[in-house]
Amino acid sequence: MTGLVVPVLDADGVRLRSFVASDVNLIIDAGRDPLIPSITSVRAHGDQAAGQEFIRRQHHRASTGQGWSFAIANPVTDTAVGQIGLWRTDIGHGRVSIGYWIERSHRRHGYASRALRLLTSWASTLEEVSRLELYVEPWNEGSWRAAESAGFRREGLLRRWQKIDGSARDMYMYAHLPRERH
Repeated sequence: MTGLVVPVLDADGVRLRSFVASDVNLIIDAGRDPLIPSITSVRAHGDQAAGQEFIRRQHHRASTGQGWSFAIANPVTDTAVGQIGLWRTDIGHGRVSIGYWIERSHRRHGYASRALRLLTSWASTLEEVSRLELYVEPWNEGSWRAAESAGFRREGLLRRWQKIDGSARDMYMYAHLPRERH
């Protein structure tokens, strides 16, 4: 795979950009969350070194063509509040998957919905993408409401789809289909 460039995307009161060294405190705070480390590569109760390693992994994903990892930031202060990624695991079939999280103190401010709308709009312009997917646990109403507000449709319940903390969990599957190109 060839390397990818992580663009800066700004719209609708949110900025998506590459992670930078000053985002390390966000990663440390996210590692204290009971859920984020169980579904991401953020290390639980990590320190500065673990936070910097997380940032390096995000840059590596783009440089190896695995996908784009964006810090979700407040566009006025450029302070990171979460992460959203577009992963190319199934790009040979035209599919990409999206994952996102918002650090606890920044939740309920619309960041996830706005970031997902912005990423979806940008990803829909990529020639190779014919389908965007994301998976959400049924109890995570905030996350599936964000998906629905960004134009994703729930396609079904995947029973025991993903292991989280050693337990097989059900997931709602959501999809967004970009307009067909002629």
